[in-house]
Amino acid sequence: MKQVSDTVQGDAMEMERYARQIVFAKIGKAGQEKLAAARVAIAGTGALGTVIAGELCRAGVGFIRLIDRDTVDITNLHRQVLFDEEDARRAMPKAVAAAQRLSKINSGVITEPAVADLNSSNIDNLCGGVDIIIDGSDNMELRQLVNEFCVKNAIPWIYGAAVMAGGASMTIIPEKTACLRCLYPELPAPGSYPTCAASGVVGMATAFIASVEAAEAIKMLTGSGDVRTSLFLADLWQNSFDCVDVEKNPACPVCGERRFEFLESVSSERAVSLCGKDAFQVIPGTAVTLDLPALAEKLAPSGKAEYSRFMLTFESPHANFQVFPDGRAIISGARDAAAAKTVYSEYIGL
Repeated sequence: MKQVSDTVQGDAMEMERYARQIVFAKIGKAGQEKLAAARVAIAGTGALGTVIAGELCRAGVGFIRLIDRDTVDITNLHRQVLFDEEDARRAMPKAVAAAQRLSKINSGVITEPAVADLNSSNIDNLCGGVDIIIDGSDNMELRQLVNEFCVKNAIPWIYGAAVMAGGASMTIIPEKTACLRCLYPELPAPGSYPTCAASGVVGMATAFIASVEAAEAIKMLTGSGDVRTSLFLADLWQNSFDCVDVEKNPACPVCGERRFEFLESVSSERAVSLCGKDAFQVIPGTAVTLDLPALAEKLAPSGKAEYSRFMLTFESPHANFQVFPDGRAIISGARDAAAAKTVYSEYIGL
């Protein structure tokens, strides 16, 4: 009888934790129970991912897998809300540091860190068996990989991106809505779009977009009929907000023709240690041609960028690299392959 009494008391305490959420009619007790049974994977545990994870953990989502290849750096702290200066000093893996912090916020939620470079060879293990995947990443190639995995396996996912003072988000429900490839038929060329390292980002923008993603996830997990499937766009500096309908493309290679080139590719982005040098060569997984003058112009506010027709050299307190017209880059001073890939994504923008 004591065990039964303890169980009842524990359940009552859990319901008290979520009392203000349960009283919201759109969630209620039934919705809270659905959240407790839910399994979520977050692809990326940086500016977007830490906010998403924190909000879902506090909301009582039962299982959260945190996937990230990177470690905490001092430049992360102005926007990546689960980390502190000690994490940066120790160069803690982001997934591990986030999981440790979340376990102190809500011990009733299982937070599973996965320190891994999410790619076609491991995505089934890392993202299989969840109810929804949420985008906290920083590059389009990974998002297209997740999109293909979700379309193939009929798993809903939420796209999100933020840079400068704005961002975008879209909920993708396979077989019902447009997919990410419908929205972006082609990968943008590296260096052709703004990145956080080159163009900057404010923490309010990443937190805002992450909260939009988390809200859509909770709607889906509780079975709400209010899920938004349009593309949401926001610019906090210009005070502009918009929703744009995205039509499902019957000729889409992914959701229309069910061709999964990123998922089935064996030549994904890779980083190779250069013998005798404190450097890694990062090789993009797709054929690209870089516009070096345009990339130099984008990088100029962040450091010293010089180029010739053969290569671009960039130097700053936070990153040093050489990048070539075919997209290859030599990243100097990187701790490991994951760190080299992160520099590539942040500054060159694969």
